[in-house]
Amino acid sequence: MRDVVIAGYLRTALSRSRPTEPARDWFCKMRADELLAKLLPELIRRTGVKAEEIDDFLVGCAVAVGEQWGYGGRIPIFMANLPKTIPAKFVDQQCGSSMAGVQIGFMEIAMNFADTVLVGGMEHMTRVPMGMTQVERGLIVPHMGLFLDPALSHWDMMTSMNMGLTAEKLVAQTKFSREEMDQWGVRSHALAVKARKEGFFDGEILPIDAEQADGSVLKVATDQAVRDDATIESMRALKPAFKKDGVVTPGNSSPLNAGATAMILMSKEAAKKKGIRPLATLRSIGFAGVDPTIMGAGPVPASRKALEKADLKAADIDFWEINEAFCVVALNCIKELGIDPEKVNVMGGGTAIGHALGATGIRLVGTLARILSLKGGRYGCANACVGGGQGVATIIEKETYDW
Repeated sequence: MRDVVIAGYLRTALSRSRPTEPARDWFCKMRADELLAKLLPELIRRTGVKAEEIDDFLVGCAVAVGEQWGYGGRIPIFMANLPKTIPAKFVDQQCGSSMAGVQIGFMEIAMNFADTVLVGGMEHMTRVPMGMTQVERGLIVPHMGLFLDPALSHWDMMTSMNMGLTAEKLVAQTKFSREEMDQWGVRSHALAVKARKEGFFDGEILPIDAEQADGSVLKVATDQAVRDDATIESMRALKPAFKKDGVVTPGNSSPLNAGATAMILMSKEAAKKKGIRPLATLRSIGFAGVDPTIMGAGPVPASRKALEKADLKAADIDFWEINEAFCVVALNCIKELGIDPEKVNVMGGGTAIGHALGATGIRLVGTLARILSLKGGRYGCANACVGGGQGVATIIEKETYDW
């Protein structure tokens, strides 16, 4: 197998999605595919590859309905005015969609079926929201039979299809307290605020001129949901979000978001030939299934598989990007894998930065690659829980190129 490197990474900022108050979303007048289409040509230009040399394009999205239907991944290609010769694939692995795209691209290049693969992720949770709001807006035909079908009754589909309830069940099984989750949420915001002030995110965010609801234009260059006033007291004041006696709140969960991400993967030989200095080398991938009613447990077996394939232990990983769909997911990974918390989400996590579903996987891997470069670690692991009871994980190594 050939070595595969991350040749470039870029994303939009993540806006704060509010399906019932769309005017408050900085990207309220832009579609997800428009955001992605702005990233692609700029990433290609910055990386230094030629668009006509791209062998495949993979785009991840969790809710591929309505305006997010990607026509097999070709619509972003057309909108970005990229060559018609670039084939595409549309990838749905829910919250792991764009990381799944990275994994597919990795395998294509490693097995010598491609030299250069462009990967994207997109989601707009204001314009194409989850759940019954979609039904009310006529975006999907509801599969209500899932809740009633006797063949699925043993899976408790009422819980399985409500991510907040799956988080509550994981909390009940792991015995983490609300205080622990709230503390982790405060940490996430504090670290994201610090990273933003130090200019870390400037190296990965492409500023976007976005028309606002009132007709004005805002240059969106920072993540909208990051708060500099998050305190444990403010976290404690929040009410449970998913059940009356629950402990999962808006403060210890990721918000709803809109945004796009993009990454270019190349064979190491192709990068060297072009004089491109990669961010990192992909070393291993993992994916696993778990009980869908505790989908937040998925990153643990996925990470173990990735570690095993790389002949590494959790202690060998210098930095982790664990998607904070819910704070309990990160806490559970730390406990089950024996991770030093100081190695986890050191620039803030999804609780603060956000979780634009199909776009998140690339953000995790790309941000992790930049952390390795900045802080000098060797190995990093990015992972995420996935709706439906899955986990995905990707291990990268800091690239020490000799050209």
